[in-house]
Amino acid sequence: MQNQRATREGETRILLIEDDEKLGAQVVEHLRQSGFQPNWLRTGEDALVATPRDYALVVLDLMLPGVFGLDVLKHLRSISDVPVLVLSAKNEADVKVKALELGADDYVTKPFWPEELIARVHARLRRPVLERAEAYSDDGLEIDGAARTVSVDGAAVEMTKVEFELLWSLAKRAGQALSRAWLVSNVLDPEREGGERTLDVHVSRIRKKLGRCGERVVTVWGVGYRLDRSDAP
Repeated sequence: MQNQRATREGETRILLIEDDEKLGAQVVEHLRQSGFQPNWLRTGEDALVATPRDYALVVLDLMLPGVFGLDVLKHLRSISDVPVLVLSAKNEADVKVKALELGADDYVTKPFWPEELIARVHARLRRPVLERAEAYSDDGLEIDGAARTVSVDGAAVEMTKVEFELLWSLAKRAGQALSRAWLVSNVLDPEREGGERTLDVHVSRIRKKLGRCGERVVTVWGVGYRLDRSDAP
């Protein structure tokens, strides 16, 4: 089956979500000149019905008519691991942090140089594309997302629902730090399962259950947690 993220000419498809007509036209033109195939949506409602798996990257404005961009970002991240580059005039630190906590891969503030945007797009696309993988395997640690099973060196590891969801979230973005706030909001149920302190307890239990592989669940101080691969420096 043909990879839907590329056109028949081999160009990489990028989804632009931007309501500003002049700026949107400029971004589309620069993307085309750089060899990309952009598809331009202008409202949050249109973004909510888009199919992110058809694209290699999403460029997302935050100030959209109809649906706020952060809500679009949260929706995209709930159904896909497609990289998202936020493009916004909002340069407040709390907005940037919130966007990154919700799963944005990069954040560019307006105004910006077109060359900078294209450089950021190329840089993001050079990194491994995050797929909604069905399995994770690394030096004895095996996680089956569909069967919801975990094993270490062939021995099954029993985990609770929350423990599995937490480990699987880290595995899908192995090597990338996920914030404590994001994990609490997207993995735990704050009303029933507590907040960041409860998260720490779950992580401690996961490490113990994983045995020799437990040390790969790394604390990123001031941010959250990361699952390192066995060959990480």
